[in-house]
Amino acid sequence: MQRPEKKALIMAAFLIAVYLSPMFILGENAHVRVQDNLDSNVAWYQVLNHSGQMFGPVDARIPQIINGELSRNALDSQFSGIVWLHALFPSMLAFALSQAIVCIFAFLGMYLLLRDYFVKSEDAYPVRVFGALTFALTPFWPSGMLSTLGMPLALWAFLNIRARKGTWREWLTLSLLPLYSSFVLGFFFFLTAMAFLWLRDWIIRKKFNPAFFGSIAFMTALYLLLGYRLVASLLFPGPPTNRNEFFESTGNLYSTVKLAVENFILGHNQVMTVHEFVILPFTGVVLWQMLRNGSGGKRLRKWFVYLLGLNILLSVWFAFWFYKGWVPLKERVSILTTFNFSRYHYLHPLFIYLMFAAGAAILWKMGSRWRLFVKICFVLQLAVLFYYNPEVEFHGEPTFKQFYAVQQFKDIADYIGKPKSSYRVASIGLHPAIAQYNGFYTLDTYNNFYPLSYKHAFRKIIAKELNKNRGIKSYFDSWGGRCYLFTAELGKNYEFWKGSPVKIHHLQLDMSAFKKLGGKYILSSVPIMNAGQDGLRFLKSFNNSASAWTIYLYEAK
Repeated sequence: MQRPEKKALIMAAFLIAVYLSPMFILGENAHVRVQDNLDSNVAWYQVLNHSGQMFGPVDARIPQIINGELSRNALDSQFSGIVWLHALFPSMLAFALSQAIVCIFAFLGMYLLLRDYFVKSEDAYPVRVFGALTFALTPFWPSGMLSTLGMPLALWAFLNIRARKGTWREWLTLSLLPLYSSFVLGFFFFLTAMAFLWLRDWIIRKKFNPAFFGSIAFMTALYLLLGYRLVASLLFPGPPTNRNEFFESTGNLYSTVKLAVENFILGHNQVMTVHEFVILPFTGVVLWQMLRNGSGGKRLRKWFVYLLGLNILLSVWFAFWFYKGWVPLKERVSILTTFNFSRYHYLHPLFIYLMFAAGAAILWKMGSRWRLFVKICFVLQLAVLFYYNPEVEFHGEPTFKQFYAVQQFKDIADYIGKPKSSYRVASIGLHPAIAQYNGFYTLDTYNNFYPLSYKHAFRKIIAKELNKNRGIKSYFDSWGGRCYLFTAELGKNYEFWKGSPVKIHHLQLDMSAFKKLGGKYILSSVPIMNAGQDGLRFLKSFNNSASAWTIYLYEAK
């Protein structure tokens, strides 16, 4: 390795450290993503850690959530690395350590992949290093771990094995990645892509390649072994779950095409690539140059076109999955409803940033002026990614500490003065994950896998509110992952911060159904003006300087 490349690697390490530093310096005063993170996964790790069911049997239940009807299988496996981080460290430190692990191995994987297969030229080291750096700093979904950002490392290992250059390092890589990634949220789709590559080699190149086939089978088997809870749920399904009422294929042809275009340009919030500002225009420039003078080398041009085509195909497939034409087939084949096959678009980060690097390598070969252009584009993309740093992007939202409001919820528990396991609560205008994180037993939840019978029983509480608002009715009935106390006046907004002027004037909950499920208290982030008429008694409001909320405590009469 040349000295300039070593310097570039040191600079990349420094920038990764700067990017991660707010979480370690600010701790619980840092800003982090709420959606599909603080409102769910982080609280789930806390609940699992205190449930006594970390190693529970496949039919175990989590008593703290929905009256113990939540299956242990609905939460992460005990073999997941992020579960152990949250078991061993305070939540915010565990979160920060997880982000660091992902960034480091995302960078390492993409760098090795570019160095060995896509950008081999010694003088093109900036493309390797900064192509890997931009990939590593994408604002990935935190609880996905290395499910998407670990794909370059896995691809590097598979390609080495495919080329019969595999050593213990590649097999160790394939052995360890399943401990810090998810099969259903990333690697199922990646491994099927690898299976297609192996099949292509066998059919077109007449190379069976048993080592490559064995490596794919080995990693798949390891995922299934570590995720035995999921396997058990599929092989021995119990009563219907809320996923049996997951009606997602509702789009017409126009909305499907529109969604495909939007996904290609903007991506998806669980696999954010932030490619629309720099990488997309850059792609247009590369295509223009390729058509204009055919520069850049035949191999790189071929890969650039392949990757662009794959990215388009993934967006089309993602949108097509929600097309209403699927409905007859989904009604007959249950797995098409219970498993989200649209998630092949989780391959987008890998393909988009490989395309970015391949395009940069093409222009790099065209001389000094184009090399300057490539460097400017890398700088601009890094600037965009730093703008999407959680501390910047979510600065206007509550910090970790303000969101979970531990002291405030301790005050509420002290005021109630009874063991938390002896009563049930539900929330209005804030996520039930907050109460769960603080040890309360909740009737409401955010989970994608819970009994359908409970969804129907809970629905009785909010039936009148759903009938007043078509949006929340469709949202709950067609999905139900957020089993919340929806109200027509608040709609799908469940984050009313302290100082909000919003009030509920016409609440109509079925308090008999609420009490039948064991409900005793309602925690609301907004005042309920007609509480008395709806069978509720206002007890007290709670404020705390370290909290994002004003909590109004109501008791079922």
